[in-house]
Parts: sequence; C-alpha cells; structure tokens
Amino acid sequence: MRIGEVAERSGVSVRALRYYEEQGLLQAERSASGQRYYGAAAVERVNLIQQLYAAGLSSRDILELLPCVYTGSATPDMIARLTAERNRIDRQLSDLAEARERLDSVIRTAYQHLERDAAA
Repeated sequence: MRIGEVAERSGVSVRALRYYEEQGLLQAERSASGQRYYGAAAVERVNLIQQLYAAGLSSRDILELLPCVYTGSATPDMIARLTAERNRIDRQLSDLAEARERLDSVIRTAYQHLERDAAA
C-alpha cells in the first residue's frame, strides 16, 4: 500500500509516516521510481506507535519496545522498563480521574446554584 493510503487509513500525516521511517519505527519497500510501499500490517503498526506516543513514550523508547510487542520476548531490563511505563501511565490515569472528580464537583455545585437562582 502506498504512503497516502497508510496515512488515510491510520489518520496520521504523510510527514509523520516519513518521520516514523526515519526513526526506524516503520519500514517501507521502495519501487524502482523510489515510491514507498508498505505491507498490510503497516496501519496496525502506525496505530500502535500512535498509542505509545500518546502514552508519553519517546521514539527511542518505542523503537526499543517494538520487538517485544511483536515477539513477546524481552530482557529483564526491558520488562522493568515496560513495568515502569505501565506504572507511570497508571499514575497519570489516577491523576486524571481525580481531576475529573473535582470538575464534576464544580459542575454539580455550579448547576445547583443555577437551579437555586432560577427558582428564586
């Protein structure tokens, strides 16, 4: 599949795909004219890369983690890094849940004031 099709199916820009390729995160075959062609699994891989970026990992971290994702084999150091990343994400989720609860409280209070003012 050509780069534009991968971009469309994955929802990322062509520029991002080129960056992923430069970083070694994504591989493409080249035609005789130099056009990039990606395999069928490229969209799934791009989606995974996007999820890992969204989780706060750097391209270097992702490059190191991808083999483990696909083979399931990892060194003790890699397992420790994966565990640390998961724990960091858990802390972020907890912090976000707390922030959401605070916002819910503010919204409830504001809504109650609006109702009281409207009734008065």
